[in-house]
Amino acid sequence: MAESSAATQFPSVSSSSSGVESSAPAGGSCPALGAKSCGSSCAVRDLIFWRDVKKTGVVFGTTLIMLLSLAAFSVISVVSYLILALLSVTISFRVYKSVIQAVQKSEEGHPFKAYLDVDITLSSEAFHNYMNAAMVHVNRALKLIIRLFLVEDLVDSLKLAVFMWLMTYVGAVFNGITLLILAELLIFSVPIVYEKYKTQIDHYVGIARDQTKSIVEKIQAKLPGITKKKAE
Repeated sequence: MAESSAATQFPSVSSSSSGVESSAPAGGSCPALGAKSCGSSCAVRDLIFWRDVKKTGVVFGTTLIMLLSLAAFSVISVVSYLILALLSVTISFRVYKSVIQAVQKSEEGHPFKAYLDVDITLSSEAFHNYMNAAMVHVNRALKLIIRLFLVEDLVDSLKLAVFMWLMTYVGAVFNGITLLILAELLIFSVPIVYEKYKTQIDHYVGIARDQTKSIVEKIQAKLPGITKKKAE
């Protein structure tokens, strides 16, 4: 009875609040089911577009130093040096805080207690969610591999063959670590350049796409037994 009387006394408030709730998802916020994935993708986007210069600089510098170290030393040496450096920092800080507490006769406790109490266990539900999301990508990749290697579409298989042939020349010049370094430089530079010169880049990319499409159509017309793909 109290709830019904409150609803009759304040009809405008309830209608306005329902209007706000119904219009909230339309404002560009992430849906409830995809909030985690949207948040992670937005975080990656902000990272590569240098929204936070300090955060991006730390990530870019750390990964670049790590890749350069892997190019000069073995993986075991790099991992060992990183662990030793981390342990040197934490042990030194732990001893320093212990000495300070002994001198000041304070009882602050362990300096890393806040981090030690953090629950980092992975629940079975979260594990299954991650596995299901990974299986979607794995199944998609398997279907693509089967389609390319069993030549469902001859043109797509020829594209893969040409790309692999070009990669043999790339592999003769660069090794895997060098390619990873170049990839990181491109990832942290191309998006922000594209955002700044989007109009000009889209214009030239459109011209290149049209020319490539015309060449592919000519090849498809000359190859016997090839059915053209229907426009989606």
